[in-house]
Amino acid sequence: MKYEYAPDLQEKTEKIAKALFPHVRVSYIKCFRSYETSSRGTIARCHTIGKLMQLAIGVAPYYAIEFIVERFEKMSDKDKKKVIIHELMHIPKAFGGGFIHHDKVNEKNVNVMYEKYCAIEKHELLNEGYEKYVSPRVEVKPERKGWFS
Repeated sequence: MKYEYAPDLQEKTEKIAKALFPHVRVSYIKCFRSYETSSRGTIARCHTIGKLMQLAIGVAPYYAIEFIVERFEKMSDKDKKKVIIHELMHIPKAFGGGFIHHDKVNEKNVNVMYEKYCAIEKHELLNEGYEKYVSPRVEVKPERKGWFS
């Protein structure tokens, strides 16, 4: 199996994490593409090292998200976003090196988060377009002319 850093997926993952998962420290997440995997049916995986190993080697919790090229690249943009959301949902709020299991990270919950993300994206696009046509606010302070000036 071969791995390569995926800056484009890193950017998408960071954008989604910032919008939906404020507890995720994006500087401690790295995204990779993997090639020639022997796993069946897996699209992506989230990896980390356990708490004890973190303590033993003196590192902060890091998460690596692996996107399996043979399956992930064939997906629609919508499904790719859902996969990214799914993998980010595995990261617990404590951001300590653990995982949230599939009893909570399931299709129903991923769809809820995907709809939230779509609403956020739509709102950002609407605001971005609106700002182009509105002049910036300039605060005008009235001259101080009191009763006794």
